[in-house]
Amino acid sequence: MADEVLGLFTALVDAADWLYDHWYLLALAVAVCWGVGELVVRRLAAKASAERMALELVSTRHFDPSLEEIFRRGVQLARASTSMPWWAPRRAKAVQIRLRADGTAPLRYRIEGPAGGERLLSITPFGPDVTVNRARPIADVPRRHTVRAEFILRGKPTAPLREVPLTPDPLQPLVDAVADLRAELGDLAEIRLDIQRAPKWALRARRMQLMGAARRSERREAQRAARWLRQDVSRIEDSLSWQLQQLLSDKPASAAGRRLVMPPVPRRVDPAEALGKLADDDHLVRVQLLVLCASNTEGRAQARLAQLQAALDVFGGRSRWAMRGWRLGPWRVGADHWPTRRSFERRWNQGHCQPPRANWVRLEELTGLLKPPTLHCRLPVLAGDLPTFEFGDPKLLLQGIYRGPDGRERLVATYAEETLFEVGVGKAGGGKTERALAQAIGWAHAGGGLLFVDPHRDSWPRATTFLAHEALMRRIALVDLNGLGANPRVSSWNPLGMHRGQAAHEVVEAITDAYASALAWDDSTAPRAITILTAALTVLVAVNEAACQAGRPEDQSTIFHVRALLTDAAFRNTALASVADRLDEETRSWWQVVFPTLPPDAFAVVLNPIARLAANPVTRGFLGQPVGVYNIRAAMDSRMIVWVCPGGNGPTDRLVTALLARDLLRAVRSRRDTPEAKRVPFRPYFDELITLTGAAPETIAAMFEDFRKYKCQVHGMTQLLARLPNPVRLSLVQNASTLATTTGSKSAIAPITAEWGDNPSPDRVATMERFEHYVSMNVHGRRVGPVQLRGPHLDVVFAAQARPRQVPALEHAALANAGALPLNQLTDRAAQQIGRVAAFLAEHSTADGTTVALTKEEYE
Repeated sequence: MADEVLGLFTALVDAADWLYDHWYLLALAVAVCWGVGELVVRRLAAKASAERMALELVSTRHFDPSLEEIFRRGVQLARASTSMPWWAPRRAKAVQIRLRADGTAPLRYRIEGPAGGERLLSITPFGPDVTVNRARPIADVPRRHTVRAEFILRGKPTAPLREVPLTPDPLQPLVDAVADLRAELGDLAEIRLDIQRAPKWALRARRMQLMGAARRSERREAQRAARWLRQDVSRIEDSLSWQLQQLLSDKPASAAGRRLVMPPVPRRVDPAEALGKLADDDHLVRVQLLVLCASNTEGRAQARLAQLQAALDVFGGRSRWAMRGWRLGPWRVGADHWPTRRSFERRWNQGHCQPPRANWVRLEELTGLLKPPTLHCRLPVLAGDLPTFEFGDPKLLLQGIYRGPDGRERLVATYAEETLFEVGVGKAGGGKTERALAQAIGWAHAGGGLLFVDPHRDSWPRATTFLAHEALMRRIALVDLNGLGANPRVSSWNPLGMHRGQAAHEVVEAITDAYASALAWDDSTAPRAITILTAALTVLVAVNEAACQAGRPEDQSTIFHVRALLTDAAFRNTALASVADRLDEETRSWWQVVFPTLPPDAFAVVLNPIARLAANPVTRGFLGQPVGVYNIRAAMDSRMIVWVCPGGNGPTDRLVTALLARDLLRAVRSRRDTPEAKRVPFRPYFDELITLTGAAPETIAAMFEDFRKYKCQVHGMTQLLARLPNPVRLSLVQNASTLATTTGSKSAIAPITAEWGDNPSPDRVATMERFEHYVSMNVHGRRVGPVQLRGPHLDVVFAAQARPRQVPALEHAALANAGALPLNQLTDRAAQQIGRVAAFLAEHSTADGTTVALTKEEYE
């Protein structure tokens, strides 16, 4: 038995000696086994990673999750990381959060993980404020310059990261770090956070390591304390004072020996204190944090990485995120260099999670990264959110000047087809009209048609310098009713004119409604006045139809013939006899039965407004022509640029404004005879809505409700929403695709900021500088803003388009296109028109009251 044991011992010694002499064979075998094992693991991990899925989470503006909701989301992510086949290696069992910015969106939030976890991850605890969409793989175009970094936890390994509050959003530093990305330069920044459930054996090994380190540290502290204690005692006993004390003492010398020193006992290590956040198993995960920045411009990727590193410092406390690697003077060896770059790219491309041993965190520490941006996150406005304005592009509509986080300014715009209605509010002189003029001028140069209604006329001389181009002059018309100068030139318009083929009942309805709106008539307060005016207009329109069919449109009646029809019996009898067959039975019966019973004073309420119109030479010349030049329907279809200046806000001006507004409503609605695809976009701009709506509140409200259907987009400006009639105010706010406000009093601004949820608050808007605006817009079907913009100043934005020397030529062309004639000529013609109409009626009436009816061939 002893010989066998000796022989076995000898064999072991010989084997150990042989291995010592041939150690390289053992190392080679170990290396081969490790290599084969690693190759198998990588292939299995790659196969498992090929079945991963991706989800993109998009949060709304009102997303405001609680800590409990975020924590539940973290639990879902941790659970989903294990939804892999049993054979999948641990490095493939992870869920990845991707925070990506490439200049097309402020920060895209994606979740990638095992395909088996899709159902679990698709239903979030965030409710309807977060939309989960199946995401497609992202194919990146290679950039010239790329930097990579891996972050590990440094500091006390058992200490948690800093608890970052939810207000402001913990993602705000990361968003700010990528806010100035420029897609045209190829900028890209992406953060990937891999979450993996902690394996029990690894956690136990880590705890044993930490406990061992804590015990060794405690023993070293005890030994250090004992050493210092013995040194202190030795110094005391060797001191002169201690020796004198011994000489004077009554004790015998034998008792004066050195005192016994008891060394301190090492303190018992408390596991909870030594392990910190690793003491409990609940909700403990391992994480891997990778960052990649790229750009086609040298230096921008490195600067972006430094910004992201600074942003991650916000999460640092006794434990912090630090870049992995070594620094050698000015050089840093990290994920961009051998030997770790290849491992970084493999993990980046395949989504493998191989975190450093220090990267243990609890889900509570990742609160800021487990959710998309909330309402407390201030997102930058990128070119993908608001396109950059390009002069002459008919698809874009100028909105203002946006100053980016990097200080760069750019002209931003909305898409014309999405900008249906626009409302601008703010104090006088705040820049509302200047912004509207810039928008209108840009639209005009892009080939668009528009109508600019300005009761005060200030906008016209401001705009002429930038509209004085040969290409625009043939499209611009000026209808100026201010009567400036010794003998001003005025355009003409006959609201009753039938020479353009209008429907008779639409013309009568438009004029009657305009009167009722301007004079506050309705069926309960002024039923008789409405009836009288409707009957009179019906006859006059029939007269005009007869004149046009007879080939004599210059003999048409005007609105001033209402007085003759109601008060001049001879004219009335002749007119009724001439158009008797054109009137329906009910109308003829009214004139025969009801009209003779009316007292003379019943006509005053109808005739007084007409008398005021006739007393003003400008309105008499403008409305007293048989064949007017003003035709807003033709202007729409031919992309004309029409400037209308009613002349003020008095009773007469309000009536003219009401007639123009109702005619615009009629003309736009008449576009139903044109297929939708062939309707030419047209934009009316209404400056001083308070003045305009005072004349036609229901008409303006109907515009904001109906015009979208006919490709007519209305832009309105006002100082106070509260001063507008209630129907107009409700229609404005309800249908506005663009809502803007300048500075003003808090009470005036509050109705606008209330539409934005008081973000920004009225206090903030009230303290803005002049020409600053807060604007909310619709782009690609979603709301952008409110964004703070600086109003475009014409002298700066359109400096290249200024043609001050050609302004006289523009004004001459604008008046010519509007058919403007000297006022005295128009008033003379208007005075003679009553005789011309009477002569026409006399010629076309017979003794029995019938009309000489012409056939269609004779008329043509």
